[in-house]
Amino acid sequence: MVKSTRHAKYELYYHIVFVPKYRRSHLTGKTKERLETIFAEICEDKDLELAESEVMPDHVHLFIGSPPKNAPSLIVNWVKGISARKYNQRYDDRVKWTRSYYVGTAGSTSKGAVEQYIAEQEGDDEWSASTPSKSR
Repeated sequence: MVKSTRHAKYELYYHIVFVPKYRRSHLTGKTKERLETIFAEICEDKDLELAESEVMPDHVHLFIGSPPKNAPSLIVNWVKGISARKYNQRYDDRVKWTRSYYVGTAGSTSKGAVEQYIAEQEGDDEWSASTPSKSR
């Protein structure tokens, strides 16, 4: 769904994947439930849309919608940093994330559709003919 700010319309979603330190398979049971709750809290606090989340035993998948003002790396830093801090303050067992992560983008149009649209614009001289050229 297209959202908007005062100056932009956007539909930005990020698929984020990250793993616990040493790829330990301990994100199960209560740990899994607690992390899902914490991820939802973070997204609510930071005005992000948590479209989907899946905590696997040895990695986490998040699908997060965000306004264009937030860089993907900032979102990952928020999610990983705040979740570890909140989890470790609230519970006796510890969660530590590696520094690495994967992030991919998703929206309403595919990469191929955008490439085709841009390629079709090259032959369209209507806009360039109506704009005055600047001489130097």
